[in-house]
Amino acid sequence: MERPLRFEHSRYVGDKRTQLVYDIDEWQDEATVNEFVDLGVGLAFGPDTLAEARNRGYTLARPGKRRLHRKPRA
Repeated sequence: MERPLRFEHSRYVGDKRTQLVYDIDEWQDEATVNEFVDLGVGLAFGPDTLAEARNRGYTLARPGKRRLHRKPRA
């Protein structure tokens, strides 16, 4: 998958609504990532690691796994 323009230097991008983090290099469904990036609820992590995403309460997204969409607090 091609990385979104706003997150071109990030491998892990989180969705604030679902608290899921997507590994852009491994994720195949481009529409899912583009949806939350276009809505402005995407989040990059610094440092750009899965450990940092988990430290912030995010879970790695897997194909077929869905979580409830919640309104972002920030």
